[in-house]
Amino acid sequence: MGDYHFVYKDVEGASTQWDDIQRKLGNLPPKAPVFKPDPFTPGEDEGSKSKDKDWIDEKTQEELDDLEDDPDLNDDRFLQEYRKKRMAEMREVAKVVRFGSVIPISGSDFVREVSQAPEDIWVVVLLYKDGYSGCQILLQCLDELATKYPVTKFVKIISTDCIPNYPDCNLPTVLVYHNGALKSNYVGLHSFGRRCTPEGVALTLCQSDPVLNDGRSKKEQSREAVLDGVRKRFLEKVVAQHEDDDGSSSD
Repeated sequence: MGDYHFVYKDVEGASTQWDDIQRKLGNLPPKAPVFKPDPFTPGEDEGSKSKDKDWIDEKTQEELDDLEDDPDLNDDRFLQEYRKKRMAEMREVAKVVRFGSVIPISGSDFVREVSQAPEDIWVVVLLYKDGYSGCQILLQCLDELATKYPVTKFVKIISTDCIPNYPDCNLPTVLVYHNGALKSNYVGLHSFGRRCTPEGVALTLCQSDPVLNDGRSKKEQSREAVLDGVRKRFLEKVVAQHEDDDGSSSD
């Protein structure tokens, strides 16, 4: 019959009086601390969160739009907070004057539409005449910019309605106003580079002042910030065009 050797192991962290004496004498290493796991806390389920104002504030605009069609959100308190937030957002948007297109004006409209435009609104005025190709090219660029920067006001006026006997050789001409004062003017299509593009016109308009405003910032941006935004839009457009070209060539 074979010999059996039993090893008795005490609970973790337990120590004998003899071991304690040996540790005091330095004959044994210090006793290791007893491992204690962190108390278990179950993760918070997204669906169990209370749907209060803080919960709403964490949502993006797209998520808020999706919530409108969620049939599970029938908590009256939540819906009340949600509606209050949406109404506040709508009021903020309503405070921002938006245009979004090139507005035709006459000579009698000039003071009201340009000189007396709302405070801190930049106004871009195109002096043009029908039948001039340069005017049409620049107008197409301004149409695109007016859509991208709806807080900047773009207007067009027949040149001689604005300035009697204004020379046709100076067409197209762009005047930039802010708070009733003329800030800059650009005479002729060549003022916007060899190839007149929306991006080139945008960069030219913002060389001295933050003329273009897309309405995304509550405060008026610096000239540098506006120029950075214009360059970013230009790069995005170039990338999109290349992707379209690659897609069409692979078909």
